Amino acid sequence: MLNKEKKFAEMASVDKARDVAGWLDAKQGERISIIDVTGLSSVTDMILVVSARGVKHAQALASHILDKAAEENMEFLSMEGHKTGEWVLIDLNDVLVHVFLDELREFYNIEGMWTEAPRVEFEA
Repeated sequence: MLNKEKKFAEMASVDKARDVAGWLDAKQGERISIIDVTGLSSVTDMILVVSARGVKHAQALASHILDKAAEENMEFLSMEGHKTGEWVLIDLNDVLVHVFLDELREFYNIEGMWTEAPRVEFEA
């Protein structure tokens, strides 16, 4: 019989999103928003949006998420935009994290695309 160990930690999407929001808050991420798109999106269950004060801050926030995800044994699929740091997308499978510079956050208006989706509260 094969030993089937779970590769990644099992946790509810909302709990994972709250954990990530806490990590971002600890690193001074600004205007953190969690959007529950369960049943509305075929790609993910939770969308997390955060503003960074500048390119270096955005890169640091993204790197921190990767470090903490590895530490917590969370699934990580991909990251885009880290090099430019203006809009970094981190795919944690059931949680998508958008790290934006403020002006790009306003321009792309991710929250506005999901006005029908409930927002998730978290403790900062």
